[in-house]
Amino acid sequence: MKLQVPFLQLPLRFDADRLNAEVEALGEQAWRPHPQGFAGNDSLTLITANGDPDSDEVAGPMRPTPHLLRCPYLMQTLDAVGATWGRSRLMRLSGQAEVTPHVDINYYWRERVRVHVPILTQPTVRFHCGDAEINMAAGECWIFDTWRLHRVVNDASRPRIHLVADTVGGDGFWSMMQAARPANRDMPGWQARLVAPKEAPMPQLDYETMNYPRVMTPWEMREHIVFLLGECEPHPQVPAVNGVLLRLARRWQALWSCYGEDERGWPRYRALIEEAKTELKANGADRIALRNDVAFLQALVSCVLEVAVADRPNNDVEIRQRPNARAAGQA
Repeated sequence: MKLQVPFLQLPLRFDADRLNAEVEALGEQAWRPHPQGFAGNDSLTLITANGDPDSDEVAGPMRPTPHLLRCPYLMQTLDAVGATWGRSRLMRLSGQAEVTPHVDINYYWRERVRVHVPILTQPTVRFHCGDAEINMAAGECWIFDTWRLHRVVNDASRPRIHLVADTVGGDGFWSMMQAARPANRDMPGWQARLVAPKEAPMPQLDYETMNYPRVMTPWEMREHIVFLLGECEPHPQVPAVNGVLLRLARRWQALWSCYGEDERGWPRYRALIEEAKTELKANGADRIALRNDVAFLQALVSCVLEVAVADRPNNDVEIRQRPNARAAGQA
């Protein structure tokens, strides 16, 4: 999700030693390599599609894995944030490793906030987002602007472990957002409330059930298109591309009025998408860059064109692409 600032610290803090004890009790066998094979990056699944601990899917009903259900304080940590939870994991970064520079352009992260709670870390671990750089201290609670170029570097010998949880928010979360502190800003009287471990029944968390459209509504399609056009760098082809997308949105609404999510309409929806792709390339959409240095067409495909109708397997996986917009013809 795009934020107004690179980093925001939520007014919560947690007992990192207690969290780390729960993580260690899960054992090394619970950890899995990164699905795209990035060296020094591995994860332990906490909330996944259908609660399958071996799944990295971001589509489908999100449910707790057996790992999370063994960790009462991790459950209390998520509960304290007050949100509906999507895919969530423990993310481990080995010593002398990095999370390579990337921007989260996929549909799943377009309207989701990524919450970080450092569990095991050291002061030299640096989190970069846009032009900002911070160290997230153990037990703190942070969110950041995933729409900006970001990376993490662990130059120490010990691993870094964070709770990394994706959410569309919730009443408690949005209330805390109002009290969040931008990184490196002095706010007199601001402090984070300690959420101490307690002996209590497991909290009942809210989990995503609906997260991808069978057929994207015309209203959602227009919202994504308007957002992406608003993120474009100035380019002479923007008006022509705007016209192509306006026609797509109008024709999509006509089909939606006829079919809605009915599968009988899916071939016609897909035909509109493929026709729009051809027109977009013919009108120079692949030469337009976004302000975050991602190619406009790449973001449009990820956010809209490949997920607007569920007639194909969902491949909206996390990919750490390096921004390549300028390679398509801009200096």
